Amino acid sequence: MNRGTRLALAGAAILLALPIAVAISERPAPAADHLDPPTRTDPAFDTTPDIPADIADVYTWYTDSSVIIAMTFAGPQAANRPAFYDRDVLYTINIANGPSKTTPTIPITIRFGVDSAAGSNQYGVQFSGLPGVTGGTISGPVETTLTRDGVTVRAGLFDDPFFFDLQGFRASISSGTFNFNNTRDFFDGQNDTAVVIEIPRDRIANGTNKIGIWGTTARFGGNL
Repeated sequence: MNRGTRLALAGAAILLALPIAVAISERPAPAADHLDPPTRTDPAFDTTPDIPADIADVYTWYTDSSVIIAMTFAGPQAANRPAFYDRDVLYTINIANGPSKTTPTIPITIRFGVDSAAGSNQYGVQFSGLPGVTGGTISGPVETTLTRDGVTVRAGLFDDPFFFDLQGFRASISSGTFNFNNTRDFFDGQNDTAVVIEIPRDRIANGTNKIGIWGTTARFGGNL
């Protein structure tokens, strides 16, 4: 069994059921951004890939009262690998609730750091720009569910929720014959690092406007 926490146990049944409604209804919702761009993140093309800055997926779903956003990155990794908490990477979950779905109106930034008072292996996380939260910020240790002013966040190691038959994909490409097997999951037993936010719907709603949500990473000293 992989040691990562299962991502969104309570919402697993509707995970990805509503990304088009939450995001942009006129277009399909993209997913599985692992190892992209290859020249910066894929070991097959780069001998020193920037694993911590490599976004895997962004998932969004909702309940009657909340919107839940999860961004996975630095994966897939074997279950015996630790999470990636790179203090030099800025993670941003962008929310657009205005007329433009490519201009963020609520950028939520996430950064990691080391708690020097607690030891070099004790990591903390800071979520900034959270609407309705005093000071806009929630900070605390990783692998811990943190709640403040009605918003809940968590950063840590999670079981990679994406399903894909990579072996079948490669065989299909090379042979020109459909070779997918729906019982073969490349991501089974592998983990991602992830940040998860649960926020009241009325904090990001803007009338009848559709909501666009996407993630970005930037390494200090240059964007990925």
